[in-house]
Amino acid sequence: MEDITREYLQVLEDQIAGRKDDLLRTRLEELHPADIAELLDRMDEEQVQYLWKLIHKEERGDVLVELDEDVRESLLATLTNQEIAEEVLENIDSDDAADVVGELPDERAEKVIAQLDTEDREDLLSLLRYPDGTAGALMGTELIRVEMEWTVAQAIREMRRQAEDVETVHSVYVVNAAGQLLGRLSLKRLLLTASSARSTIGDLFQEDDTQTVKVDDPDERVVQLMKKYDLVALPVVDDHNRLLGRITIDDVVDLMEEEAEKDYQLASGLSDEVESDDSLWDMTRARLPWLLIGLFGGLAGAYVIGAFNIERFPSMALFIPLIAAMGGNVGVQSAAIVVQGLAAGKSPADARLLPRLLKELSVGLLNGAICALIIMGASLALGYGWNLSLTVSMSLIAVIVFAALFGTFVPLTLDKFKIDPALATGPFITTANDIIGLIIYFGIGVFMAV
Repeated sequence: MEDITREYLQVLEDQIAGRKDDLLRTRLEELHPADIAELLDRMDEEQVQYLWKLIHKEERGDVLVELDEDVRESLLATLTNQEIAEEVLENIDSDDAADVVGELPDERAEKVIAQLDTEDREDLLSLLRYPDGTAGALMGTELIRVEMEWTVAQAIREMRRQAEDVETVHSVYVVNAAGQLLGRLSLKRLLLTASSARSTIGDLFQEDDTQTVKVDDPDERVVQLMKKYDLVALPVVDDHNRLLGRITIDDVVDLMEEEAEKDYQLASGLSDEVESDDSLWDMTRARLPWLLIGLFGGLAGAYVIGAFNIERFPSMALFIPLIAAMGGNVGVQSAAIVVQGLAAGKSPADARLLPRLLKELSVGLLNGAICALIIMGASLALGYGWNLSLTVSMSLIAVIVFAALFGTFVPLTLDKFKIDPALATGPFITTANDIIGLIIYFGIGVFMAV
């Protein structure tokens, strides 16, 4: 599509103001649902409602699921229960339908679901019972399945019937009479290998190593499996290996994007997910907890400086920002590497914790030695004397080594206790390293009697 420039939007707004419905319909028919959603996200509420009525009914559901959450919530509030059911839910995949219904107030969600036909209603209710963060909450029920006992002719008839509800056929899943998943069957083998239409699926099927995920597995496992095996679809089974649904790559991409945004906000010191257009109170509530931690951390740092009696060695105050900054930076670097590995499913076992810490110790020592030599030369060149230069250099090595170990240990510990390790890359690491770094710095200063 054309770039959504200010001029492009102005043309649309002029056509809306002039009630040029035919021109607007033609323009909307040429756009992908995601592009239409992007347009609506940049318009006011009245314009969104006007264009919504001009979108083809079969595309409205695909447009709605692509909208920003606030725009979608506002638009849903203007639709009747019947419109949500018939124009939205019946035209999108079951997993997307469950997400839309999950955003509605409970009372209204029940009324919307009641508008659906029996089969759609049962599918939706079965998906809504799975808690967020599980494979069941991600899966959709639209898929193609054939039974081992079916003939090729019967299988093709059933596949045509099932395909009416499936936008993209990722795989043909083979199940037994009890609905238990046996594996996948390629369309090529189904169409070209059968000796006759009376051949059974069992004659064509060859057992494979189809990857599956259980319905109550965490969504992190779904991401790990699809990344590891380059899958575009992953079947979901219950404890008895009965095929329940499938998760497609687009759902996983959305999940990864959400997790990345969440981790970035945690690393930035935001305790709740916020958007730029959230209320003043919501944004304050999300930011304040970590600001208070930083505030008390600063008070603790001031106490450390006061306890040392800096007046005896005023020249040491010149290097306080350097020590604090280096400790915080190294700690965040180490934590970020560990968090990245944990997010990719490379959670080290307890037996590997010691080697990991030893590696970070080596890295910290090497980086600390290089930085210490540089600061030693710089401080001597600036005329601060051997005692102060040596104190700062020794402190820098000690602080960098400690920060590297601390930045490695904390996220691993948080992960062990089922706490999001992304917290370790935020103000927590920085504040803790600031305080401990100052204690190390002044402790060495006292020992050296600067």
